[in-house]
Amino acid sequence: MPQGISIHVGLNRVDPDHYQGWDGELVACEFDANDMTELAAGKGFEPQTLLTDAATADALLGALDGAAGSLEDGDVLLLTYSGHGGQVPDANGDEDDGMDETWVLYDRQVVDDELYAQWAKFAPGVRIAIFSDSCHSGTVGRAALAAVGEARVLGSANGGENGRPRIKGMPDPVIRSTYEQHKELYDDIQRSLPPFDDAAVGASVLLTSGCQDNQTSLDGQKNGLFTQTLLEVWDHGAFRGGYRTFHRRIAQKMPPWQSPNLFTVGAPNARFTRQHPFTI
Repeated sequence: MPQGISIHVGLNRVDPDHYQGWDGELVACEFDANDMTELAAGKGFEPQTLLTDAATADALLGALDGAAGSLEDGDVLLLTYSGHGGQVPDANGDEDDGMDETWVLYDRQVVDDELYAQWAKFAPGVRIAIFSDSCHSGTVGRAALAAVGEARVLGSANGGENGRPRIKGMPDPVIRSTYEQHKELYDDIQRSLPPFDDAAVGASVLLTSGCQDNQTSLDGQKNGLFTQTLLEVWDHGAFRGGYRTFHRRIAQKMPPWQSPNLFTVGAPNARFTRQHPFTI
């Protein structure tokens, strides 16, 4: 029998000591993580939930190390993230735009190079399904908001309070000041890891993200807009179809200024993409 492990990360704030006084306050990310934990447990996964100050870089990477050491060919990892997205300058030359994307964890950012190196630790034949409810960067988030218009954003089900939406992306000044203060840390992390193209990934990784690279993801009162829509489409398991259909149905229900993305990394596995989501 295949086994399933799931890890669910949700941060309603971060440590301002690392992020130059910015606490990144959000509302619904812990709800997102808890709801995805409940979904995963109902499907037979062994879940681990990391919320806000427990969602440190070491905690996430340690949980991934543990999963990599336990899962074998045919097993599955489900990983969900709800929180801010950020960027740091690319230090190992694997990004065309010169920037690496990050997940903004409580005590520091986890760079996408680190996550890619984690996938390389998993045995060939392991299936990894990732759902990321975050923006890719504060720059992207603000540009998308300006292009769309705030009135349209505020008309969504998850419009923010006091006339401002809550966007899941680090603001530009925080991106710059955090990197400048911790430049050695982030540069050393990237230089210690192989570029994407040089990391051999034998597992099959399927990532569904909350928006395109030139868009923004919204926080909400009960769930982030992407997670809210995912749960509506899932409909307590009544959804029928595979991951690609799941992504398409979610995208159909999302506003045009937040279109979920789907892409794969590692070993091609057409059977995996056709499976009913969250199948062990």
